Amino acid sequence: MNKPDLTPLTAAQKHQLASKLSREAQHVLLNQGTEPPFCGGYLDQKGPGVYHCGLCDLPLFSATAKFESGTGWPSFYQPVDARHIRYIEDTSHGMLRTEIRCVRCDGHLGHVFDDGPQPTGLRYCLNSLALQFHADE
Repeated sequence: MNKPDLTPLTAAQKHQLASKLSREAQHVLLNQGTEPPFCGGYLDQKGPGVYHCGLCDLPLFSATAKFESGTGWPSFYQPVDARHIRYIEDTSHGMLRTEIRCVRCDGHLGHVFDDGPQPTGLRYCLNSLALQFHADE
């Protein structure tokens, strides 16, 4: 697999890509929105492939790292490459959490928690609206 370009997108590039998304996906990716639990399109996705950023198409999570967390959002225990994820302290809603964003487009993906399965012990909790799935051929 070729190494993806991690150069941050310009505001104009992000605007152009966002114009192709639904309002709901724009809200999640650009305004740190959250889709309601148990309704995301990828919650029950079981096939092999890779989940990419819904805005810039950067590969983020492999289906092999996906697990059923019972939280209502697609969950993964590790990204395909740690350099593809940016971590931000999030103190909104009276909680201390770690927000995760796409390193290339800065799109909001969800949050990461330390209550996941081994081998990492992490639970990357994602919004389906922030993702696009590329099935293996």
